[in-house]
Amino acid sequence: MLKDALYGGINAAVVTAMNDDLSIDLDRLAAHCRWLLANGCTGLAVLGTTGEANSLGINERMAVLEGLVERGIPAAKMLPGTGTTAITDTVLLTRHAEAMGCRGALLLPPFYYKNPSDDGLLAYFNAVIQRVGGDIRIYLYNFPQQSAIPFSVDFIARLLKTHAGKVKGIKDSSGNYENSLAYVEAFARDGFEVYAGDDSLLQSLLAKGSAGSITAASNVACALGAEVCANWDNAAGAAAQAVLTATRRAVTSVPLIPALKALVARNTGDARWLNIRPPHLRLTEAQAATLFGAFDASGIRLAKAA
Repeated sequence: MLKDALYGGINAAVVTAMNDDLSIDLDRLAAHCRWLLANGCTGLAVLGTTGEANSLGINERMAVLEGLVERGIPAAKMLPGTGTTAITDTVLLTRHAEAMGCRGALLLPPFYYKNPSDDGLLAYFNAVIQRVGGDIRIYLYNFPQQSAIPFSVDFIARLLKTHAGKVKGIKDSSGNYENSLAYVEAFARDGFEVYAGDDSLLQSLLAKGSAGSITAASNVACALGAEVCANWDNAAGAAAQAVLTATRRAVTSVPLIPALKALVARNTGDARWLNIRPPHLRLTEAQAATLFGAFDASGIRLAKAA
């Protein structure tokens, strides 16, 4: 396991609490963040895919960070998603994250225009990094199933050649072990932080030198992930990993974001957690039954929310 990583350990890709009118409920969101930090999370990847960030406006995204800090959530624990299709918006959100006290920001590639060349991607990130300035660290978000733009090892090598120290790591949500391993083998020796986006790969990647994970399932399975991190090289970690893998399989058996909101709603006893912005929809009764059955059969023991 990589030592001294800024966000080393278990980071939840935090779901966003919403009111009945689909405005953001900062009080419930902050309460969930406190629960996550108390139950195994070392960091909070707010405003990512799971947090419905691309269904939120720029002002809303800034208001989330401000509201969480006002409610006592440590900015240093947050790794907000700030990547957009526009250089100016990405710079604005990343500068704002640093102004709020965040140590890093997680950036998607500019995902609207498909099949950009590595030269084009490099030009985009060069422009963003130069305009952002400051001390905030940049983390790449590799999610080709959603963005249609993968980050190759060669591209990262070129980016690090110019911005070593500034570009600090990557979240790999490809779900491909060999891809994540390639990042680790190429860059971890120099302190580059590779985070698994798939919980089922956590222990195997920790053994190779990854920094931990940033996952959606950590909204409910963070304690299991923390147990794997603490025991990555022994049988206790393997046992925790088996349950964690089963838990991830359960939460991905139906649409992921509404699934996580349904599980948080059940654990808190608060049905408002089911609120979700279109085009996402709440789970049907049949989907919820499938989810809860698989989740409860996974072997996980979920700490009750306050």
